[in-house]
Amino acid sequence: MHTTLWPLFDLVVHTPRLELRYPDDGLAMKLAALTAEPIHDAGTMPFSMPWTDAPVEDLPRGSLKHFWSRRASWEPDDWSCPLAVIVDGEVVGVQDVMAKQFAQTRVVKTGSWLTMRRQGEGIGKEMRAAILHLAFDGLDAQTAFTSAWRDNAASQGVTKSLGYEPNGWDVQLRRDAADRMHHYVLTRDRWLERRRDDITIEGLEPCLALFGIS
Repeated sequence: MHTTLWPLFDLVVHTPRLELRYPDDGLAMKLAALTAEPIHDAGTMPFSMPWTDAPVEDLPRGSLKHFWSRRASWEPDDWSCPLAVIVDGEVVGVQDVMAKQFAQTRVVKTGSWLTMRRQGEGIGKEMRAAILHLAFDGLDAQTAFTSAWRDNAASQGVTKSLGYEPNGWDVQLRRDAADRMHHYVLTRDRWLERRRDDITIEGLEPCLALFGIS
């Protein structure tokens, strides 16, 4: 019954290295527990919203509330789809894709985090490739945007390797100090040049109306 009412619980993207799975409460609990581990060096802030600056004892509950709130606020013209990243059965992070008025714009944005102990293994690139496949192949997106702080070399390296092109920068507050945020864009044509044939999507058809398309 629960997957009939909320079919996203059956949404999975498979690659040879990992899977992205929409979190039910059990998986959300595992992701929440993971936030108690270091996600990045404490001396820097990779996120535009500094959520990891909260006391470590508050992070799991805050993370769980975030997953619940994203689920509860989902609308076909304003949605955020955070997918758990699972490698060899282990939950290691989150890959998110979000959009507003997607049916009309066919534009998505992405964001992600990966537990620090699994960084440097190529997982970041693989999970981004998987979410882009969901967006472009599964949802027929035309454009994908992403951003990273000027000194986030790892994120920018993943972005550039997947075919994104520079799309300007602006100045935002980063831990209450002004800093430069770099923006990137990936068009459908650029994605098609690098399209992989080893990524599959499971359970998408019943979810299309939730994404605002049919």
